[in-house]
Amino acid sequence: MKKVLSLPQFYKTENMEYNTSQKKLEMPEYGRNVHEMVQYAMQIEDREQRNNVAYTIIGVMSRLTPHLRDVPDLKHKLWNHLLTISDFKLDIDAPYPPPPCNEMVEKPCLVPYPQSFIRQKHYGKILIEMIRETGKLEESPQRERLVYLLVTQMRKSHLAWNRSELAAEQIIQDFLDISEGKILLNPEMKILTEPLRDIHSYSQGQSSQSHGRGGHGGFSKKKKKSGMYKK
Repeated sequence: MKKVLSLPQFYKTENMEYNTSQKKLEMPEYGRNVHEMVQYAMQIEDREQRNNVAYTIIGVMSRLTPHLRDVPDLKHKLWNHLLTISDFKLDIDAPYPPPPCNEMVEKPCLVPYPQSFIRQKHYGKILIEMIRETGKLEESPQRERLVYLLVTQMRKSHLAWNRSELAAEQIIQDFLDISEGKILLNPEMKILTEPLRDIHSYSQGQSSQSHGRGGHGGFSKKKKKSGMYKK
């Protein structure tokens, strides 16, 4: 028969303490040892000794949070956390006045999420806001150029979510609705009549020409002749 080895007394289950069976920590970021040190300080009857232990605990808490050393009023925050861990029952001579209990346990207010109704969601909220702001501008060449760019982006945004291109009549109607009737596009506008793929090829050709003239896409012939790129 195999001999069954018995575990030492230290390793027996009944002597183990699991965190799930212990009291919930008020501030888990400081660990259970700090909480136990605070509980020990609350049991000290001598006030001077209790104050000394409190200062020692503050030193330990500051070492556990080195990432907060540049935070203004760090010491004040640590003393507030010490009182919070003790449930404001630790009677000590703190260098700062104790905060009200309601301020420490009060839950933060919920941040309202912005809700807005958008009919043309496929254009995106930013593009719609830009169209509305453009409608507030006065007639000028800059406004016409901005309208041209916005219409181009409208076609691109629609094509990103749909397989077919957007009809010119639909773009004119959407632009009129979004701008609240302030911008009426010309049906003979160039950006409305040309296919979107031609616009892409034209922009790519312009960028390739700029790179070929000694831009970021290549190096000049002068550097070749000077021998900078010899192997």
